[in-house]
Amino acid sequence: MNKYMQLAFEDALKGIAANAGGPFGACVVKDGKILSVAHNEVLASQDPTAHAEIVAIRRAAKAIGSHDLSGAEIYATGYPCPMCLSAIIWANIKTCYYSNSLKEAEKIGFRDDLIYHYLGGKETGVEIIAMDEGDCLSLYDQYQAANKTIY
Repeated sequence: MNKYMQLAFEDALKGIAANAGGPFGACVVKDGKILSVAHNEVLASQDPTAHAEIVAIRRAAKAIGSHDLSGAEIYATGYPCPMCLSAIIWANIKTCYYSNSLKEAEKIGFRDDLIYHYLGGKETGVEIIAMDEGDCLSLYDQYQAANKTIY
């Protein structure tokens, strides 16, 4: 096993033992330097977004003092769910190595397929309803007028 995937694997084991969350681990590396290693913390933190990849990306960004992880790679013990994949993209990480497939996660009860169904235009049971922008549109105008950072 690759040394970075080994670290993700070992941290996932720690998470399982601590009943912190699902059996997932992640490691973020840049230029051969380990920026972070994390496991799923959904149950421990009571935060549905505390997936291993998200936690690892948050810690890596804090470690380098930037939201931009360009040049970094992430190693994940499972194929990233849509939320994690989106975070990887937002962080400008261009390479993601993974071990277990979506099908393997589904076999033990994880439901990433629900989100992939939605992304594929299929019914999921979640209603997403557009409302009149009203004053909310002015937020975008204000941000743009202030020449704020686009990321």
